[in-house]
Amino acid sequence: MKRLQQQTSFWLSLISGIGLLYIGIRFFINPVGAEIDYGIRTITNGDFSFQYIKGIRDFFFGLIIIFLLWKKQFFALGFILILGTIIPATDFYVVLSHPDFKTGHLISHLIAVIICLSCGFYYLNNHKMIAS
Repeated sequence: MKRLQQQTSFWLSLISGIGLLYIGIRFFINPVGAEIDYGIRTITNGDFSFQYIKGIRDFFFGLIIIFLLWKKQFFALGFILILGTIIPATDFYVVLSHPDFKTGHLISHLIAVIICLSCGFYYLNNHKMIAS
């Protein structure tokens, strides 16, 4: 059972990190489309500052997750994931507060909260066992 939890946490973290890299890049390449898929739509008049901020935030967080997995820094990864839960939780609230939100956009942020918390607590509680 422990091995299954370890593999599940590893793959969820890796896929999340790669997904965040993709999302971050997408906010630079197609800011309007990425913003709509995020769950909101703002009138920018050609100023994509918000989208670029969101993009670099996601790209950076994805890099951190992948780097910590690669370096086998599981305690730090657990700590970062738990603290990082504030990001998808806030994203959830931002989308929820948008007047024409769609439930599907909320679900992706809620899943991210669950992954951050479950993998984060797993790594904090098991980092010594995983590293050996």
